[in-house]
Amino acid sequence: MEDEMTLDLRDLFYMVRKRMKLIVIITLLCTLGSGIVSFFVLKPVYEAQTSIIVGRPQGTEQTVYSDIVMYQNLVQTYIQIAKSKLVADDSARRLGEGFTSKDVQSAITVSPQSDTQIMVIKARSEDPSTAVQIATAVSGSFIETSKAVFPTGGDIQIMDRAQVPTTPVSPNKKLNIAIAFLIGLMGSLGLVFVIEYLDNTIKSEDDVARYLDLPVIGIIPKEAEDNGDKRRKNARRSQPRASRA
Repeated sequence: MEDEMTLDLRDLFYMVRKRMKLIVIITLLCTLGSGIVSFFVLKPVYEAQTSIIVGRPQGTEQTVYSDIVMYQNLVQTYIQIAKSKLVADDSARRLGEGFTSKDVQSAITVSPQSDTQIMVIKARSEDPSTAVQIATAVSGSFIETSKAVFPTGGDIQIMDRAQVPTTPVSPNKKLNIAIAFLIGLMGSLGLVFVIEYLDNTIKSEDDVARYLDLPVIGIIPKEAEDNGDKRRKNARRSQPRASRA
């Protein structure tokens, strides 16, 4: 059992070594292609975010733990309001021409901060200032719309306003290149195994013993074979040609 396992591993290493050039070429092409696309094709995307806190209504009694849990659940309701078409339409109106409600809805994401009464509105755009404008418009529209459609809810206040981002959030160039390297390496190895599996030609004395189950009696060195070919060619050249009558 151990001999068979050792033989299998030896065959795998032999296949990889024999096709090493193919593996290196495919892996390099995938890595270079990913780098070119990440650096020169994909446009950077910037993200701006606004933090909004949901608290108890003004004038109510001191908040207890049960109220905190209630307002954490209330955040989920406000998230759906922030994602609504009503807020998107009003945000597009605030942003002016060139923006539609679909543009706004596709640019924003709304999520809660775990175990808090805080929700975050994020906006993405290829232009940093545009991302800030969208986040600001959506947060302002959300507060006004929430007070109109849900007046019995909590007190909504902006905690952190959107700031102009200085670095893009995508594409992640290093991650893209690393993934492309792994894909190229795994794909090239898979291709090598397929090629070797489909190739049933005899190339060495080991192949003769493995596939034909015949003993190898002798081996003709390549140099001796080449020298024999040269001698035969020289002999043919040195033979006198028959003269024509």
